[in-house]
Amino acid sequence: MKSLAEASPRQKLVVFLLAAVALCVLPFVVQLAGNAWVRIIDIALLYVLLALGLNIVVGYAGLLDLGYVAFYAVGAYMLGLLASPQLTDTFPAIAAAFPHGLHLPWWIVIPIGALVAGGAGVLLGAPTLKLRGDYLAIVTLGFGEIVRVFLNNLDAPVNITNGPKGITGIDEIKILSVSLGQTQDFFGLDWPKVTNYYFILLILCVIAVVICFRLERSRIGRAWMAIREDEVAAKSMGINTRNLKLLAFGMGATFGGVSGVMFASFQGFISPESFSLPESVMIVAMVVLGGIGHLPGVIVGALLLAALPEVLRYVAGPLQQMTDGRLDASILRQLLVALAMIGIMLSRPRGLWPSPEHGKVGARPPSPQSTTTPGALDGELPKEVHQHLTAARQIPPAATHIAPSE
Repeated sequence: MKSLAEASPRQKLVVFLLAAVALCVLPFVVQLAGNAWVRIIDIALLYVLLALGLNIVVGYAGLLDLGYVAFYAVGAYMLGLLASPQLTDTFPAIAAAFPHGLHLPWWIVIPIGALVAGGAGVLLGAPTLKLRGDYLAIVTLGFGEIVRVFLNNLDAPVNITNGPKGITGIDEIKILSVSLGQTQDFFGLDWPKVTNYYFILLILCVIAVVICFRLERSRIGRAWMAIREDEVAAKSMGINTRNLKLLAFGMGATFGGVSGVMFASFQGFISPESFSLPESVMIVAMVVLGGIGHLPGVIVGALLLAALPEVLRYVAGPLQQMTDGRLDASILRQLLVALAMIGIMLSRPRGLWPSPEHGKVGARPPSPQSTTTPGALDGELPKEVHQHLTAARQIPPAATHIAPSE
C-alpha cells in the first residue's frame, strides 16, 4: 500500500477532497448528539492552532518554551480591549471619540493581535539567546507568569484589564452583518454558534498547517532544524542563530496571538485564570505527545489531549457514584488523563506519530541492471550484467587475481 507521499497527484487530490468533505459534514453529524460535542471539537481545533505555533519554537528550533500561554493571553486581551465596552467605560476620552462604543471588527483585531503577540515573542527571545535547556525553560516559565500576574493586577490605579474579574461583553465575529454567535439557517440546516465557529477555526487551522508545511521545507526551516540538532555546528556553517531564534519566537507567538483572539470571541469572556501555567504545560504536552517537529503528530496530540479531558467527564461521573462521592469528579478526571498520558509515553517514547529518524530510509529494491550470481558468498563482489567486458572496463572493476611481478 502506497503512502500519501508516494501517491500520484491525482490520488492526493482525491484524498484531500474526501478529507475536506468529511470535515465539512462532521459538525452536522456530531450535532445530532448535541451541541456540546461540537463545542469540544471547536476547543480541540483551537488547541491545534496553539500546538502548531508552539511546534515552531519547540519542534523546529528546539527552544523549550514554557511561557507560550502568555502570547495566547496577549491576543485574547487585544480583542477584549478593542471589541468590548471595557475601555470606553474606563476612559471618557475614548467614550467621546467612539459614542457607539469601541467595537473594532475581528478582521482588524486578528492582525493587530498577531503583531503584538509576535513583538512580545521577540522581546522574550532577545534576553534568552544564550540560554539553553532547563535555564531557557525557567526563564520562559517566569515570563508567562509575569504576564498573568500583570493582567491580574492591571485594575489599579487605572482599571484597564478589570483584574481578576475579567472582561465581559466581547463582540462575536460578524461576516457581512451575519453574527456567528447566533443560530443561522443556511441550506435548510440550523447552524448554531458552535457550528459557525467550527468552520472559522477549521479555516485558520488549514492556513496554519500550510504555513508550517512551507516553513518546514524552506531554508529558514532547515536552518531552525540545524540549530535544534547542534547550535555550535550551525553557527560554524554561517547560520545567523540569533536572528533565526528571534524569528522562531516571533512566528510561534503570532500563532498564539491569533488563537487568543479566537478564544476571546468564542467565549465572550476572558480572565487571567484562563492563562495559567497548567495551560502552557498542556500545550507543550500536546507537542511532545504527538511527536516533536512532525505536523501530523502535533495535530493528533492536540486533538487527543484537548478532547480527552472533556470525553472523560462522562467516565468520571459514574466512577464517582461507584465510590459514593468520595472522589471529586474533576480530580478523578485529571487522574485518568495523567494515566493515559503515562501509558502512551511508555509505549511510544517518541510520540504517537513521530517524524522519521534522520538517515533511515526504506530498503531499496535491487536494481534491474545489476544481478548477483546465485550462491555468491557474503563479501564477494557481485558479477554485473556487463561481465562480458574486459576487466579494466567493468564498473566496478572485476576482482581478478593479482600476479606477483618478477
